[in-house]
Amino acid sequence: SKKDLAEKLKTMYKVHDVQCIQLFGFKTAFGGGRSTGFGLIYENLDKMKKFEPKYRLKRAGVGGEKSGAGRRGKKDTKNRMKKVRGKEKTKAASSGGKK
Repeated sequence: SKKDLAEKLKTMYKVHDVQCIQLFGFKTAFGGGRSTGFGLIYENLDKMKKFEPKYRLKRAGVGGEKSGAGRRGKKDTKNRMKKVRGKEKTKAASSGGKK
């Protein structure tokens, strides 16, 4: 598994933290028994967060948490706002508003 490979790479290249190793893009050879893939080793977590794409950070469990309202919530708010005029718009945007 990727965890085992990361541990092996850690000892091979004397890496201080396993989380600084990113392994991805594995393809199994025909007939099995061997895989080829790609790996990146970063100096520290800060460098990794700077250069790695968000989806790979999320995969590694390092960062990339979503914030803010979801897509459906935003649409619901927008459509509630369309139904009212004037000062009620702010009320509709903040709370449930008049449905």
